[in-house]
Amino acid sequence: MLAGGVAPHELWAAAPPAEGVSDMRILAAVDHGIARFEAFVLAFGVILMAVNSIANVIGRFVFSRSIYFTGELNEFLIVLVTFVGLGYAARRGRHIRMSAVYDQLSDRQRKVAMIVIAALTAAVMFVLAYYSYVYVDRVARLGKVTPSLQVPLYLTYIWVPIGFIVTGIQYALTVVKNLQSGDVYISYEQVDAYEEVEGLETPGERDAAAGAMAPESTMAPEPTPRSD
Repeated sequence: MLAGGVAPHELWAAAPPAEGVSDMRILAAVDHGIARFEAFVLAFGVILMAVNSIANVIGRFVFSRSIYFTGELNEFLIVLVTFVGLGYAARRGRHIRMSAVYDQLSDRQRKVAMIVIAALTAAVMFVLAYYSYVYVDRVARLGKVTPSLQVPLYLTYIWVPIGFIVTGIQYALTVVKNLQSGDVYISYEQVDAYEEVEGLETPGERDAAAGAMAPESTMAPEPTPRSD
């Protein structure tokens, strides 16, 4: 028995395993690195697209000369922002979800469903990354270049497999997070939280109770006009 009445085995049970803490730190470092990469690429792409478009408008209406590569550069940036944005939306849990059935499940059932959904989505993302890489590699072998900037065309499409890989990693991290945590996570960072109503098990029951507890209108009915 140690000071304070705590037994050694209780301290050992309370202390988290060193291996688990190390794994969580590694996953957190990977997630943080991907987040910084996404933030930089998305900010750079959006700002450059805006500057490019504004400069083209000024050149056209002020100097009567357009920037010849504006459309081509914007197409490249749209591909960049779209596919890197896939991973960003997955990180924030912002992808559209059809949750009519999912919301009626219990917490345990929702956790199992989320693990299955995230695992299948990660697998699909990695398969799409493979096929898109095969396509990009084929374009690179053909040696095609863009019409205006004369840069290799595959550099425009290289962000497609990168975006799929990053998105797949995000969903894989979601699976790991749900396996390690007691809460239900829709992404590595976002908890699938509902407003708790005591005594109710499912979100559908909580929503019904919230509607039932809504205050009724206190406005008095208008008086019926009396005919003389």
